[in-house]
Amino acid sequence: MNFNKELDARGLHCPLPILKTKKALADMLSGEVLRVMATDSGSVRDFQAFAKQTGNDLLEQSEENKEFVFFMKRK
Repeated sequence: MNFNKELDARGLHCPLPILKTKKALADMLSGEVLRVMATDSGSVRDFQAFAKQTGNDLLEQSEENKEFVFFMKRK
């Protein structure tokens, strides 16, 4: 998937991946896509809740080798 910006949140624990994602999205234009990499297993439910609360779209999420990748589209 194409993305405009990438955020490496690996090694960070809740709530830092979401806080850094929120800050990164604030600096982006509407419709742009942010790719986030995280290792915190709680980030799966956190990103789902964040998308619902903020109106930003969680386009895709995947897991490979205990590493999570999220694609968030700025509203």
